[in-house]
Amino acid sequence: MTPSPAHTAPSAPSPEATVAARTPWPPLIWVLLVGTFLIRSAGFAYPFLAYHLAGRGVEGTWASIVLALFGVGWLTGQIVCGAAADRIGRRTTLVGAMTAATLIFSVLAQTRGLTGLAVCAFLGGICYDAPRPIVSALIADSVPDEPTRAKIAGWRHFAVNLGAACTGAAGGLLAESVGTAPLFWANAVACALFAAAALRFLPATANTSTHGGGHYRAAFTDVRLLLLWLVSVCALIPVAALYSVLPVMMVQDHLPASAYGMSQVAGAIAVLVLSPLLNPYLARRASGDVPMVGLLALSAVILGVGMGSAGLTSHPVGYAAAVVIAVPGEIIAFVAAANVVNLIAPAHSRGLYAGIWGTTLAVAVIGAPLLAGWALHTTGHGGVTLALTACGVTGAAACLPLAALVHRRPAPTDAVSLPARVALESS
Repeated sequence: MTPSPAHTAPSAPSPEATVAARTPWPPLIWVLLVGTFLIRSAGFAYPFLAYHLAGRGVEGTWASIVLALFGVGWLTGQIVCGAAADRIGRRTTLVGAMTAATLIFSVLAQTRGLTGLAVCAFLGGICYDAPRPIVSALIADSVPDEPTRAKIAGWRHFAVNLGAACTGAAGGLLAESVGTAPLFWANAVACALFAAAALRFLPATANTSTHGGGHYRAAFTDVRLLLLWLVSVCALIPVAALYSVLPVMMVQDHLPASAYGMSQVAGAIAVLVLSPLLNPYLARRASGDVPMVGLLALSAVILGVGMGSAGLTSHPVGYAAAVVIAVPGEIIAFVAAANVVNLIAPAHSRGLYAGIWGTTLAVAVIGAPLLAGWALHTTGHGGVTLALTACGVTGAAACLPLAALVHRRPAPTDAVSLPARVALESS
């Protein structure tokens, strides 16, 4: 593929990049990054929910329904919490969501009835990933330049993956010895700590926008946001396939669970190694005159081809290699998508735009097993290769009209809240 102008690095650092390199991050950014790592490293509620249900005698169809309710809650929570962050305030929404998560996960740890589990799963889904759009809006509010935002987005993705690796390792060791209830209590405690940190360290000015909050109609009719949503779903379906499709194919190849664990470890190591290498490059690209739509298209192709290659192997090393190949695409996708969201979101709708974009991961989690199940049923593993590759190519193709509609705005000094600007200038 012939590189587009979006793939050409600037010949010299721009003034924006130079300022970004010299400007310390506001303290609240560190609070958000540490909090993100905390709730992900103890984020046992979603990955161990199926085991928790089985321990309460909920299996088969009913277990699938409860798990689906968690997914529906996850999708709903992104939009609701994103909009609430615009209307009632960033800090208020973050503290409220994490406090609610503390209560819900505590109840979920002890509940045994099917109805109670179903209700808690739905409400838990709303709160589980609630910080994502709120943190995105806070970063956009507090950091005036796009290169620094891109760098923070890269390290934020790093924190999420490192936390997820800790969740899998610790949860796998503890679930068999102490059961799943203590894991859910630990998730609740982590949310309580994040709520307390947000209440203590986030400024009171992290409140509603001066324009009174975002408007659903304007956001849902923004063609740029809709195209970005489509591109992101296509790119993230291969990411979700790692957790829903890969184990199914490995079981069909008669590989042990340890082989799947090895593929996850390989992916985590690749993220830890590649993130520090890619983040500086992505930050420099964010300082250019062209939005990162070209890189977003490239990431979709890498993800589709990388995870799609898993359908061409039956060996544990081949599956692990497919995961590693896809990792650069995952890192680039999250940073590039955040860049585009920052550029198209009005200051008064940052939470809503981030929330709508945040639903893409929930949709991918739902869509990946459906797509792969159909492919496996019709044409086997080769069909999974074609389906995931087609997702990546479709996402890249949708970047063409997106690139034509997205333009870099002038330096957003007027988009940064006054308290945030004063904090930056005094630091």
